[in-house]
Amino acid sequence: MITTPALSVRSLSVNFGSNCVVNNLSFDVYPGKTTAIVGESGSGKSVTSLAIMRLVEYMNAEITQGSIHFCRDAEGGQTQDLAQLSDKAMRKIRGKEIAMIFQEPMTSLNPVYTIGDQITEVLVLHEKHTKATAQAEAVKLLKLVRLADAEALLKRYPHQLSGGMRQRVMIAMALACRPKVLVADEPTTALDVTIQAQILTIMRDLQQELGMAVIFITHDMGVVAEMADQVVVMRHGEKVEEASVEEIFANPQHPYTQALLAAVPTLGSMRGEALPRMDPLVEFKANAAVTRGESKTQDTAKTDATPVVEVENLVTRFDIRKGFFGGISHRVHAVENVSFTIFPGETLALVGESGSGKSTIGRTIQQLQESTSGTIRFNGQAVADMSRAEKMRLRQEVQYIFQDPFASLDPRKTVGFSIAEPIRTHGLLHGTKAIRQRVDQLLERVGLSAAQADRYPHEFSGGQRQRVCIARALASKPKLIIADEALSALDVSIQAQIIHLLMELQQDEGLAYLFISHDMAVVEKMSHRVAVLHLGQVVELGERQAVFDTPQHSYTRKLLNAVPVADPGHRRERVLLQGDILSPIRKIGDEPEHVPLVQVSTGHFVAQETDTDARLAS
Repeated sequence: MITTPALSVRSLSVNFGSNCVVNNLSFDVYPGKTTAIVGESGSGKSVTSLAIMRLVEYMNAEITQGSIHFCRDAEGGQTQDLAQLSDKAMRKIRGKEIAMIFQEPMTSLNPVYTIGDQITEVLVLHEKHTKATAQAEAVKLLKLVRLADAEALLKRYPHQLSGGMRQRVMIAMALACRPKVLVADEPTTALDVTIQAQILTIMRDLQQELGMAVIFITHDMGVVAEMADQVVVMRHGEKVEEASVEEIFANPQHPYTQALLAAVPTLGSMRGEALPRMDPLVEFKANAAVTRGESKTQDTAKTDATPVVEVENLVTRFDIRKGFFGGISHRVHAVENVSFTIFPGETLALVGESGSGKSTIGRTIQQLQESTSGTIRFNGQAVADMSRAEKMRLRQEVQYIFQDPFASLDPRKTVGFSIAEPIRTHGLLHGTKAIRQRVDQLLERVGLSAAQADRYPHEFSGGQRQRVCIARALASKPKLIIADEALSALDVSIQAQIIHLLMELQQDEGLAYLFISHDMAVVEKMSHRVAVLHLGQVVELGERQAVFDTPQHSYTRKLLNAVPVADPGHRRERVLLQGDILSPIRKIGDEPEHVPLVQVSTGHFVAQETDTDARLAS
């Protein structure tokens, strides 16, 4: 039995100037074991991971006390204190022996280099590969993380990939050198549940094969229950509780841990209920878990009114140039003949795997992406027939909350300026004082303080930045909000607050939501209807209760079965998928077959599937 930790953190403190963000933190992680660090956004989880990698120095922070002992030899050989190493010595360890998966893939990948250049750089630098062997190994790594058309993907740039695909590239790069310690900072945040299940299986298999120690930073308590051996709970930079994963879930001691676990949405909790439900909030206040509010049914959908948006036979495709002369030889069939409506006060959830077309639909509705064919109507009027002034009005009434909060905020402007911008653009308020009051109200509504309006995006954590984006979306008093993975960057307690906030706004102002998400438990909690997407086509559409309680399509059942359960006693053995990875990329002329939806019960539509489809989805 191995008794020497692969990594031992002792009395670690990290300061940004005079501000202490990690205070006297100690924990161990052993070879072949996973230590999960959980806590609210801004609790110091990510700073801890950056301190271990010795990257905090590049962020104008410093390790003011403590040690980070790294043991290369599993049998208990000599250790090195990473906190004392020179930058040159640390560069030899960083990426090879200790690797990190970062929280925000768009800001972690270099936008001017191809995916292939960035993966092969790691292999050439640390593993002494030639350019040719590095390319071959890069293809294997991309296939390992279940990315289709891996050879072509090497030639693409980060902006040409979806958020989930970028995250899988980051994971492939981190695993390239088979590290002894893997620091994973929200590694599955941007991933849908099926790919998440596969990535967790890959990480667990590699962990067993290599005896890899894993520090897993996450806000997903289902993932914690499935992956962790030991759990460290942090708040305001300090450790408030540490125990085995079984003890944390069965008998949490600290009120803060109790509040965290109470905020976790559980798949199946809405079984038998026809409408979404706004549950009471459990918050940590005055050193105790406090319950606020009461349970309310969300009966806000006005299905007898004119739909806010109608999408009819929407098709969105992208041409791909391949070959020596750069001719169009392939096409991405991102969205194929998709139709749905959203009524005032209704939440329609779009769920499906990464690359299934969810975000493309949202961007096409918002007029950020041009459609190939099909019709989009707002309040009964086709967008194609609108005048310029009407389209400007449309941009006010339809707001978008993007998946990557850092990339969607201007780093040179304060968050107060960014929130005020739509108010000024659409002339909703006049006068600096009135606009500032509205900005302060919006910040406080999403759980931030008015004093934070003068800060810049880099001064916020990932979850706090997402709350700023939600405040900005609310600024123009929209009728429809397209929330593209709007909760994916939030820890569970803030997620519960934002769900509560979105549902309150829906009740008060009759807001409609197109809710794009891979979190099936959140979708179950707050959606009225659900559309399941697979390779750009809707395979199941209906009332949330019908789709979740009696899923008809094999792909829907696959999605629901992949959801991690927040109970360590229900860990499931998952099998890695084999065979070809289905891709929406096809040769010119190779059109996908359009499978029409068939009504199986009132308001419940399902695409008919062949035996082959069922086998591939299972």
